[in-house]
Amino acid sequence: MRDTAIRARVLDSLAGDEVLAELHARGSDHAVVEMVVARGLSRAVIVGPLSLEQALGLRRAAKEVGALAVLAKPAGRADPTRAEVVVMGGMEQLLATAARVSGEMAARMEAAVKGFGAPAQRVLRCRGRELKLGEKTLVMGIVNVTPDSFSGDGLGSDAEAAVAQGLRMVEEGADLLDIGGESTRPGSEPVSKEDELRRVLPVIEGLSREVQVPISVDTYKSEVAREALARGAAIVNDISGLHADPELARVAAEAGAAVIVMHIQGTPRDMQKEPKYADVIGEISEYLAEGIARGEAAGLTREQIVVDPGIGFGKTLEHNLEILRRLREFRSLGCPVMVGTSRKSMIGKLLGDLPPDQRVEGTAATVALAVAAGADIVRVHDAKEMARVARVADAILRVKYEAPEIEYRWEA
Repeated sequence: MRDTAIRARVLDSLAGDEVLAELHARGSDHAVVEMVVARGLSRAVIVGPLSLEQALGLRRAAKEVGALAVLAKPAGRADPTRAEVVVMGGMEQLLATAARVSGEMAARMEAAVKGFGAPAQRVLRCRGRELKLGEKTLVMGIVNVTPDSFSGDGLGSDAEAAVAQGLRMVEEGADLLDIGGESTRPGSEPVSKEDELRRVLPVIEGLSREVQVPISVDTYKSEVAREALARGAAIVNDISGLHADPELARVAAEAGAAVIVMHIQGTPRDMQKEPKYADVIGEISEYLAEGIARGEAAGLTREQIVVDPGIGFGKTLEHNLEILRRLREFRSLGCPVMVGTSRKSMIGKLLGDLPPDQRVEGTAATVALAVAAGADIVRVHDAKEMARVARVADAILRVKYEAPEIEYRWEA
């Protein structure tokens, strides 16, 4: 992560008050924390790292609009000349504070607040199509054309079986299909582009003739993406978040495709050896922001970009749980959010080391909570079961309230 880059994100958590947790973690005085509790401030945005002059200027701006700003230590940094500021208040106060500062700090703060509060209903554009987001959680079915998938569902090079699996998933409720020809399980070795193409192209061609749902190709190689898009794919799902191949974003933009920008620490070969973060949500957010910037520089718009925090890709169990608790914070990036927890080892660990094919119920819990935390897309192996989970979660959460007309009568 760049030491000089200012970042901002709105704090949010499913499991408690993330504002207080951040203040405690960054060494804030106990009296300050008590004041925050007493004032019942509704929303907070963390901004930094800043110079001390910038931090004091941001505090003054917050005070002028009636918000509260607290100085904190930047996570993982020992530099006494740098600080982060947690600004607390209503959303209008946060935007008013951003309007009173300038430069990168103002731009990052305004973008984070507006992104977090963006309308729930928007679109994802891919190859001339518009997928509506917000009305329901989209379910992406996984079709692994690999011999060594961690989940035990890899179909090797059996294109006919893979097409049949994809058709079944669509019948069961999948809104998208993701075709992968290279296993990215922990410890896996990369495969050649020739092997990857040999696996995925027949499946993409076969499914594109049979289904109406958009097809995604799970690859970080521009050559594979180019051929897959030519055969009918509409989305590129890049586990490197546009960091591995500088040509991939341009290939997607020229085809009018959408891109899923995922976070990973390391590579599949070494990502789970010793993952460490000073600020897991902040560092993932910055990595994803860099991927978004690379996509936009190549000609993609934010309506063509989805972000994925990369559950299990260079994270411990504790990291994964924190990501799920605070998933909504990634909305500050201004893009739809996808999450993929399906059958992953974190679920197996929580359930007593169950094998992948016995993790359906655990996956269901993570999918329901991801929907509650603002996920737009969930990527799953068990399409029928998870489509049902998402449907029920959506019915509870995506309610449009219309106030009834009430006639008041006053009795003398």
